[in-house]
Amino acid sequence: MNIFVAKLNYDTAEDTLRSTFEEYGTVDSAKIIMDKFTNRSKGFGFVEMPNDSEAEEAIAALNDTELDGRTIVVKVARPRGE
Repeated sequence: MNIFVAKLNYDTAEDTLRSTFEEYGTVDSAKIIMDKFTNRSKGFGFVEMPNDSEAEEAIAALNDTELDGRTIVVKVARPRGE
């Protein structure tokens, strides 16, 4: 399952994002989206978890919690335009 994570601290590292979600199960990838001009975080990213039940548990547990001093939003990623 692809998970969208928003309102990230601009200093949050991909390793931090990965380890936060690994508490709930296997993580295939954790990617923070970077601005191509400034090479700075855009404040959101995506986490891919192969097990849907673990992913749903992570979404339920982590949505509206604090990570690196910011309250994050965690939900199922939807294709653009949806």
